[in-house]
Amino acid sequence: MTYDPRQPLLFNTGLFMLLFVGFIAIYRLMRGWRTGRMVFTILFSLYFYYKSSGICCAILAGVALSDYILGLCLGRASGLTGTRRTVVMKLIVFVNVCVNVGMLFYFKYFGLIIDTINRFFTTHIDIINVILPAGISFFTFRSISYIVDIYRGQITPCRNFLDYLFFLTFFPPLLAGPVVRAKDMLPQIAGNHEITRDMVSEGVFLIITGLVKKMVIADFISGNFVDRVFDNPALYSGFENFMASIGFTIQLYCDFSGYSDMAIGLALLLGFRFKENFNAPFKAQNPTEFWHRWHISLSTWLRDYVYIPLGGNRCSRPRAYFNQFITMVIGGFWHGASWMYVIWGAAHGALLVIHKSLVRFLPATVSETIVTDTGEVTIVTVPVRRSPLSRVFNMVLTFLLMTATFMLFRSRSMDDFYMMWHQILNDFHLSVAPQFIGGYLTIVIAMTAGYFLHIIPSQWGQRVRHTFMGAPLLLQAILLAAVIIAVIQVRSSDIVPFIYLQY
Repeated sequence: MTYDPRQPLLFNTGLFMLLFVGFIAIYRLMRGWRTGRMVFTILFSLYFYYKSSGICCAILAGVALSDYILGLCLGRASGLTGTRRTVVMKLIVFVNVCVNVGMLFYFKYFGLIIDTINRFFTTHIDIINVILPAGISFFTFRSISYIVDIYRGQITPCRNFLDYLFFLTFFPPLLAGPVVRAKDMLPQIAGNHEITRDMVSEGVFLIITGLVKKMVIADFISGNFVDRVFDNPALYSGFENFMASIGFTIQLYCDFSGYSDMAIGLALLLGFRFKENFNAPFKAQNPTEFWHRWHISLSTWLRDYVYIPLGGNRCSRPRAYFNQFITMVIGGFWHGASWMYVIWGAAHGALLVIHKSLVRFLPATVSETIVTDTGEVTIVTVPVRRSPLSRVFNMVLTFLLMTATFMLFRSRSMDDFYMMWHQILNDFHLSVAPQFIGGYLTIVIAMTAGYFLHIIPSQWGQRVRHTFMGAPLLLQAILLAAVIIAVIQVRSSDIVPFIYLQY
């Protein structure tokens, strides 16, 4: 029952599965008592967070109280008139942003800033070891969006503190997203969230896919190959470094989208529906499309609360490019206290700017002449149809570009990043490929499965999902049990945390 930093409570642990079974049994029994069910869920969520971050759960509760009070103040300020109304409302938003950004700075970036000062000015300032609350970036983003949305008039302040506390502490997306917004979830909390058979079936399906992605593919690739190469890139050939880079890209997708699948699935079992967080990002034809498909809740948050306030594209073209670039730099910095993340964000910002600059010179539409049966001639504008070979080329090129940037994301330092590229460019040795495939056959199979299961036609995936949802509940339960048994057989001796828990 106590917090152990070496054994946090995660979705992929047996303890969580046991606790969740007991939780949902009581949760269903309380379906006629809304307040009791909400209090019970809040207490379970706070316990879940305590088991992940210890006493830091008090910070989460404090943020909820602060948001609730500021939201009410913002609602009252909206009744003022003239300049006073604008000044008071902006001041409340400013306080909320300062509180949340200040927490992020202290817990995530204070050590990085001190270390940078020590390196740059050769000083010896002691770095204070601060415990990083799990998921702090996610719940602070939810906090900021709540207050800003009230300021913009998109939602009204939450009058019931239990409703807001439920929203901010709700455990499925608490540690690693998706970034759920108040305007999407508060109406569901206020409503009568009935749990239908389809929601249960879809939730179980998503939990199964999440477990397979995380523990069968991501953890297996990571522990048996990727981590070894990234820890010592100089010991491996350029071909092995290249394969490890591809492996990490697949690992990161399976790990993070696996968490999102499980979070969305667990929420469905409790009667809440979240928006999709990943939409086959490796099918993207260009960097812009990639960010429309990857970590959708974060990319849309950055668009709405950073890019648009900076001016978006409602300005000169150079300024719009700068806005996009700096938004991605901020997104990179959000990921963690390392300049490697900032460089990673800058690389993505540069790719987006380059793509938008080039696309101006490529026609998006063409004119076609249509002759009807009556002989009438009509000219219509249609999107450019690209050949299948062109689409495959664009998809592979985009994937390789993303892989190159994710090398920055994973490398511990620029020295390691340079070493990997040195090995790839100067010591590639394609001749080791047969030996690599023979020695790492299961890794190759896992990587291939992780990639090709992802890029199969979406209709196939939907067909599998609907087939599962239409199966009897007993069969669904048997399949879930079979997956859990399979996961136990292939998992490593230690529970591997989700990558995005550190963000």
